Amino acid sequence: MGKKAVLIGINYPGTAVELRGCVNDVRRMQKCLIELYGFANEDITILIDTDKSCIQPTGKNICDELTRLIASGQSGDFLVFHYSGHGTRLPPGIGELGDSTGFDECITPCDMNLIKDHEFREMVASVKEGCQLTIISDSCHSGGLIEEVKEQIGESHVKPMKEVKEHIEESHVKPPKLGIASYLLSIVMDFLGTCGISKSQRNRGGGQESFSGEIELESHETFDIKTRYLPFESYVSLLKQQTGQTNIEPRRIRQTLLKLFGEDSSPSHQRGLSDLGNCEVNAGDSGAPGSIADKGILLSGCQTDQRSEDVYVTRTGKAYGAFSDAIQTILSAARDEKKKITNKELVMKARVFLKQRGFSQRPGLYCHDRYVNKPFIC
Repeated sequence: MGKKAVLIGINYPGTAVELRGCVNDVRRMQKCLIELYGFANEDITILIDTDKSCIQPTGKNICDELTRLIASGQSGDFLVFHYSGHGTRLPPGIGELGDSTGFDECITPCDMNLIKDHEFREMVASVKEGCQLTIISDSCHSGGLIEEVKEQIGESHVKPMKEVKEHIEESHVKPPKLGIASYLLSIVMDFLGTCGISKSQRNRGGGQESFSGEIELESHETFDIKTRYLPFESYVSLLKQQTGQTNIEPRRIRQTLLKLFGEDSSPSHQRGLSDLGNCEVNAGDSGAPGSIADKGILLSGCQTDQRSEDVYVTRTGKAYGAFSDAIQTILSAARDEKKKITNKELVMKARVFLKQRGFSQRPGLYCHDRYVNKPFIC
């Protein structure tokens, strides 16, 4: 029985969207895997962007390491992939329908070479029979990170493809007779939706204004809060800064990424498809019914249309992801009680933990039925 892990933490130092807790999340998970689950340190691969001596969490490196992890897994093995960093959503490109959520949920590597939900789906489909892969994603929009996996706990009710198609078709018809003010407002709301900002998030401030904030709990401890949500327009701006390309067209972002990253971008792009990615994986029969649902377990920090929070404790200087902290606190309590905790129990307890502390994000569980009440990791 082998136990191996790949842990990713990206703080984006020196950028306008810098985070503080992602690398700390990785260090805590590393310690947790060793002390609670018997992982050997040499079997844990770490990618962080705050130490140049470590493997850098670029799109290519993340995909290479995850592909290697999955390829190494045999029947009876336990594999873990943890990601802490920004998440974003890509709206459908010109003439595209997108997936069942209407967006492509992505994680954001340090070089901005996005990794999409369907690439995670393809990698999960490559997990060998009898091998268990657990994915923990403490990032925004993480509820949709593995496309097509069954939602066990969550409210990310995805729209049927027919509804998505109808929505896109409606967006290209003539303006409805709402009056100019109402029509302009509808355009703004649609744009915010394209950037992944839900109505509840807009009510809280949404977008760039809500990237950081401050809260005080009943304990009078003050926290500086940053969201791990990267708006689409902010992503495009960062991509321009990092590549020096100033003529990037948002609606042609997939073609731009292929041009910028070449062989390190999506194999589907290289096959001439209108898609985005950067993982050289063997999708096998991933399109066959049931080929994905049986493989992989995703614990998400929030729902498809929500944000995960990055926390900095003003008094102590501690920094962490709210979801990651919930996991570690719950697992520590379970250890003290000398009992194992199931995937379902962990996610439900994390929901209560976060709600009690004033966070609106709702963690989710995505997996086959047989994994719901299995112990977390092993």
